Amino acid sequence: MLSSDALRTRLRAAFVFAAALGLSGCLAPMYGPLAEGGDITGELQAIAVDPIANRIGHYLGDDLIFAFNGTGSSVTPRYRLKVALRETVQTPLIDTVSGRPSAANVLVNADYVLTQSGTTTEIVKGTAVVVASYDRTSQRFANVRAARDAEIRDAESLAEQIRDRIAIALSNRRGAS
Repeated sequence: MLSSDALRTRLRAAFVFAAALGLSGCLAPMYGPLAEGGDITGELQAIAVDPIANRIGHYLGDDLIFAFNGTGSSVTPRYRLKVALRETVQTPLIDTVSGRPSAANVLVNADYVLTQSGTTTEIVKGTAVVVASYDRTSQRFANVRAARDAEIRDAESLAEQIRDRIAIALSNRRGAS
């Protein structure tokens, strides 16, 4: 015979399972097939990325192109992505003996807008923010290289954020139509 605690635990587990089963039809995989055919991967491949200014913009542009169409295939663009960057370097730690910063943060804000090609119809727009830290030393060239590595890490993180947000927006847009 089951104790009342064991019975209560089994009933609770059955209720959770039934609730999860009922909600399972509400979820759809983001990269799954769309209702009208095709898939999100094909939609992402049709995004043309406008050139982005500065060195970090170059890194971000390359990462976005690869994130959208890593196959290298040529697809007629149906969408155009414009990105504007704002970069800030902060030095939160100062060495009390030398008075020089011992660490720095590279903070990057990316304002992006995805539009339909040839029109001004906005599909999605937003701001992605990332920060990467690096240690500073008394060696000038080591600091320059560490700062550049932080920019590269920021660009990779931004590309992932922007790709995921655009994929979600396209999935919601295409799934609803």
